[in-house]
Amino acid sequence: MKYLSILIAGILCLSSCKETTKTPVTQSTPNKEIAKADFTQYVNPFIGTSKMGHTYPGATAPFGMVQVSPQTNFEKMFHKDGKYNKETYEYCAGYQYRDTTIIGFSHTNLSGTGHSDLGDFLIMPTTGDLILDPIKTKDGSKGFYSTFSHDEESASPGYYKVKLSDYNITAEVTATERVGFHQYTFPETKDAHILLDLVYNVYHHDDKNVWTFIRVENDSLITGYRQTTGWARTKKVFFAMQFSKPFTSYGHKKYDAVKYDGFYRRFDQQHNFPEMAGKNIRAYFNFDTKTNEKINIKFALSSVSTAGALNNLQTELPEWDFENTKQQTQKKWNDELSKIEVKTIDKKDKTTFYTALYHTMLSPIVYEDVDGKYLGLDQNIHTSEGFTNYSVFSLWDTYRALHPLFNITQPARNNDMIKSMLAHQEQSVHKMLPIWSHYANENWCMIGYHATSVIADAIAKNVGDFDKKQALKASVSTANVPYFDGLGDYIKYQYVPDDKSHSSVSKTLELAYNDWCIAQIAKSTDDKKTMDNFLNRSEHYNNVYDAKIGYMRPKLSDGTFRKKFDPLDTHGQGFIEGNAWNYGLYVPHQLDKMIKMMGGNERFSQHLDSLFTMKLDDKFIEKHEDITRDGIIGNYVHGNEPGHHIPYLYNWTGHPHKTQERVRMIMNTMYGPTVDGLCGNDDAGQMSAWYIFSSLGFYPVTPGSSDYALGSPLVKEAIIHLENGKTLTISAKNQSKDNIYVHQVSINGKIIEGITLSHHDISDGGELVFEMSNTLKKIK
Repeated sequence: MKYLSILIAGILCLSSCKETTKTPVTQSTPNKEIAKADFTQYVNPFIGTSKMGHTYPGATAPFGMVQVSPQTNFEKMFHKDGKYNKETYEYCAGYQYRDTTIIGFSHTNLSGTGHSDLGDFLIMPTTGDLILDPIKTKDGSKGFYSTFSHDEESASPGYYKVKLSDYNITAEVTATERVGFHQYTFPETKDAHILLDLVYNVYHHDDKNVWTFIRVENDSLITGYRQTTGWARTKKVFFAMQFSKPFTSYGHKKYDAVKYDGFYRRFDQQHNFPEMAGKNIRAYFNFDTKTNEKINIKFALSSVSTAGALNNLQTELPEWDFENTKQQTQKKWNDELSKIEVKTIDKKDKTTFYTALYHTMLSPIVYEDVDGKYLGLDQNIHTSEGFTNYSVFSLWDTYRALHPLFNITQPARNNDMIKSMLAHQEQSVHKMLPIWSHYANENWCMIGYHATSVIADAIAKNVGDFDKKQALKASVSTANVPYFDGLGDYIKYQYVPDDKSHSSVSKTLELAYNDWCIAQIAKSTDDKKTMDNFLNRSEHYNNVYDAKIGYMRPKLSDGTFRKKFDPLDTHGQGFIEGNAWNYGLYVPHQLDKMIKMMGGNERFSQHLDSLFTMKLDDKFIEKHEDITRDGIIGNYVHGNEPGHHIPYLYNWTGHPHKTQERVRMIMNTMYGPTVDGLCGNDDAGQMSAWYIFSSLGFYPVTPGSSDYALGSPLVKEAIIHLENGKTLTISAKNQSKDNIYVHQVSINGKIIEGITLSHHDISDGGELVFEMSNTLKKIK
């Protein structure tokens, strides 16, 4: 075709661009000996693909920008009457295990989030009559979807395969960090099609697609971009799509009314016209195929430009060897998974453990091209200097356990993630650290400013070389933006008034903890004035505690507590995704003071007992799609993050055996190796990170502190290979399903007398030993 010269010029450009390709700075060299074992065999990507898990089973590299995953339905976010369609919530990751249809394979997906976005660039291979509607056509006939069977479907880290029954096509996908690699095995036909659906989105609504542009560069190379508005208000993604063989013809259908098209109206744009533009477009590319002929597609993404996407494609995936690419990506996964070797009593627990570890590395994602360029929050192009830029920061969830886990398993990456957060703050017109950010956008989801926790935790554990003074300045700036979500009132009243802001108690508690984190950052820089100021602010949680009833309670701006109040209700009572019984126990930075304030050790311990054993009536949770029976034990909600520290609070009441009982019970009942093996949203890896920590026998109750609370390990043995070259071996002697009680803990032969383990003991390596028993330890 006449556009062949464009491809040649592009390849010449790519060759010169490779000279400036940036070498990743965060990749650690895996231990060659431990990489020989195959840990990917214990990962089941289908765990969490049922109603509440919201994970996806598709192919991605560790922390990869590209997630090539099957999409099983096309639910619109709103009904025709404008009301929210609750069914969309079940498709946060685009895939539902109960479904029997696939409508294609998209290239961007969020894992385990309770709200969603993305689902960009859906590809679907078909045969027979050309159909461009996914579910039903206008006349009510079948769309281009295909049925499939789980018997003909498989997934493993970096690879997904399924038989598309309606077309007798075997679909396989793998990926590098920035390029999706498709392989479709066709039957013999003169009517083979590959559809590029640029209408489809996860959480689609009629105005989500802002603009789409496609160029047919030649008979096998397509470039373009799409801009959408959704959870990310202004999201633009560029792509380069290359086929392994030329297509015979192509075209597209536009799904929006065109009021003015300039002099493009001179052309037949729908057929074999090399430019396509509009809000809602589905393109198609036609082929002749022989029996079992394979057509491969390389699909690269960029936040910067189509030239960036082409450079990513040529640099990361210059060859057409699908099997080799799959093996290389699976090796990357094995290198990451092998950082923790575990032995378990039950093989099922091993599957649950390594799948959880796998989930912790699906996000945040690398968000820059191979040359270090990325789209910043200010919508300008930046080049990362001395770090790799990351995106997808679900910080209200992940500050609790995921980022603390990274300080053990991924310290170099976590250092880069913090530098990415600091870059975000510099680019922010609000001068704020990220709250919940993805794809060069702040979506403002949830409460607090928990990047401060991630920073404080890294400092406490001596992780990273980021500028502490810059981090403090960014944190203080964030903590003083008066128009942010009740913050101005929090500063004025020293609590968030309920008559001025929703979720007022939760906000007060979270902000008080965040302020304690800022005080810890200030302490590390010897800034006593700032430290004292934020330590004072960290006490503000006291102002929403009602000693008369013994609960945290909404307070009005006139200084009185709100009269209508039900501590069991999760809706409209000053808490978000929780109630006063559970979320009211959130003072992680002053646990001793909180317990004393709430009646002392025995009374607090009894409250925890009641929390786990009482029955919470349906009426108290019916208005929350995030809170379901799957994740509830009594009134303890493990399916949501605010209570993840609660089982460990028994330690501070003098009853560590109750922590051991609860933690083991939660691991055994709330997690499993099946598709419904997650009791709630994985929330970008937080739910899984809780399981990893708890399985190893300790948990970061207070991120920003160097201490972990001790629990009851589930593993029989674990070997953690640290980035500093040292090794920590964890042994649970006399481990069994019945031996849940810990009689003694020692680190390198020294008995731990208290209830906590120091991070520095972990980072120094050695041996951590738990002495397990089925009886309570006798207290002398």
